[in-house]
Amino acid sequence: MHRQALRSREIWLELLSEAGLPYLAVGSLHVAYREDEAAVGREFAERGSALGYECEWLDARRTLERTSAVRREGLIGALWSATEITVDPRLVISRIPAFLTERYGVTFHFNSPVKEVDAYLLRTNSCRCRADMVVVANGDDFQTLYPELFQKQGLTRCKLQMLRTVEQPEHWALGPSLAFGLTFRHYPTFSICDSLAALKARVARETPEFDRWGIHVMASENSSRQITLGDSHEYGLEVDIFDKAHVNDLILRYAREYLRVPDLTIAESWHGVYAKHPDKQVLRLMPAEGVRVVTVTSGIGMTLSFGLAEETYREVGLIQ
Repeated sequence: MHRQALRSREIWLELLSEAGLPYLAVGSLHVAYREDEAAVGREFAERGSALGYECEWLDARRTLERTSAVRREGLIGALWSATEITVDPRLVISRIPAFLTERYGVTFHFNSPVKEVDAYLLRTNSCRCRADMVVVANGDDFQTLYPELFQKQGLTRCKLQMLRTVEQPEHWALGPSLAFGLTFRHYPTFSICDSLAALKARVARETPEFDRWGIHVMASENSSRQITLGDSHEYGLEVDIFDKAHVNDLILRYAREYLRVPDLTIAESWHGVYAKHPDKQVLRLMPAEGVRVVTVTSGIGMTLSFGLAEETYREVGLIQ
């Protein structure tokens, strides 16, 4: 998965450059204020390098050389990675179709839900199309196509709440994208660390509400100088359309404790939904000849998108 993510990053950078879309190649810091958090960061810096992760542990002084957006008091250090890039999803998703149409002649059919898929064939309300290969990238839609197949996969949904601040002053910059101690316990990558158990136990003991709502706090800056904050995780096939104010308050309470941003006034809040599998990060199915179902079943769909697409088309022989 790490190799695929790095390949996806390469394609993202190529596309962003060709399309003239803004991005920030700023890397990331996982910042530690408690000794158990620092233990995980140091251990991952040691073990991760052998697994191909480009990262290192920075002490407090070196951390503050990379960002002024974190609290100085009590800072122990941070796990630094240079590979992360940041894009504004709304901006790039809205502009990429026009670029692909102009540059490569890609045809998009919006507002055309696919009603049926069979061998090398798909049908919408307005057309019947044949293809060399049909790829169903269904996201969290388990009902429209192959519902019986999806019911057997053990899938559920994850709802996450997000926040975005007002525009920050022109002279100020967040620098690297930031994550804090809670994040170490969220991503499976850090499970290679023996020290993680102590961190998880302390969070469960001191702040069980963070476990209850799957909260960890990250911050990134977009090209409009707004800070995006997140997030929470609620699991279940039925997604509540109403966001929970107290969950947003928990995210903001934690952010205010460790983040130093000129203006943390929240301009927007929203929620997203993605497919979730208890074990698999990507679900691949072959329901019929000439048909592939490929959906990311974790919260890394946009990150993996291009690498996963390339791998899928290579598997079916459409590219070399």
